[in-house]
Amino acid sequence: MTTSAFDPPPGQARRVLCVGAAVMDTLFRVRSLPTGQGKFLPYDMLQIAEGMASSAAFAVARLGGHASLWGAVGDDATGDRIIADLGESGIDTSGMVRVAGARSAVSTILVDDQGERLIVPFYDAGLHETVKPVTKQDISSFDAVLVDVRWPKLALRTLLAAREAGKPAILDGDVAGDGVVEMLAPAASHIVFSQPAAERLAGTADPVTVVGLLKQKFVHAFISVTAGENGCFWFDDATGEVCHLAAPKVRAVDTLAAGDIFHGAFVLAIAEGMPIEETMRLSSMAAALKCQVFGGRTGAPTRAEVCKVLQDWRPAVATMKVITPEEL
Repeated sequence: MTTSAFDPPPGQARRVLCVGAAVMDTLFRVRSLPTGQGKFLPYDMLQIAEGMASSAAFAVARLGGHASLWGAVGDDATGDRIIADLGESGIDTSGMVRVAGARSAVSTILVDDQGERLIVPFYDAGLHETVKPVTKQDISSFDAVLVDVRWPKLALRTLLAAREAGKPAILDGDVAGDGVVEMLAPAASHIVFSQPAAERLAGTADPVTVVGLLKQKFVHAFISVTAGENGCFWFDDATGEVCHLAAPKVRAVDTLAAGDIFHGAFVLAIAEGMPIEETMRLSSMAAALKCQVFGGRTGAPTRAEVCKVLQDWRPAVATMKVITPEEL
């Protein structure tokens, strides 16, 4: 049997903890996104439990890792459905919290025929008011942790405990409230930003400049930015250059959860000790394959599916010098 650089290492599956969003999504598939008021009739729909951390955890499980999720739901029927759905998907939900008196998070999502989406989420402020203590002993059984920005206080405690335990502590740097990313980033060992969040923090849209500025801001961490069909960028600490990997060419049917699948693949690869270039290739392909399937996180591929396609996808990684503002 042939082996690949993208195969999981021997031994037990690596254990990953994901912390953050758990939402009941209602997906409606439409020909095009609405541009004004009116009634719009979908031609397909799906209800599924997901959210950034939840979808990332599902990707970990699909790719052969052991995924645990810490999130919060209300003491309502929707919360029952979220926990049951995620548990049936192979995610360890024993660390989920039920919040008395709070409503579980829900969202309505329109997905058009180009794979783009419109999302209307609702999070009850009471879901994330209470935060349990997190110690390095709580993290010791995990090989890596990934947090999103939806439960900042728990995310920060988890990142700090992971760093104290000597575990990779990865932040999904998505768009968040004022000061949230700045609060979490100093505790993270790796930060993978979405393009909108990265541009918002850096104050510019040029991806190479964005990565360079974010590296200056968070010098302690590995810095990467995912840019959808434009691929991903990251700062190479060895050379001081920005690397760029083009995105796989696919026909996008549904981009919902693609970034979350990228993050799930990324944290598992880091937990497995995979070199960074192979980590970015695995994550990029997992996200691209997901985009070919309607249904949010349900499109997450298996490890075998990703490895098979990676055998024939070998674009060169481009490197670019960072131009500092002083050099302009």
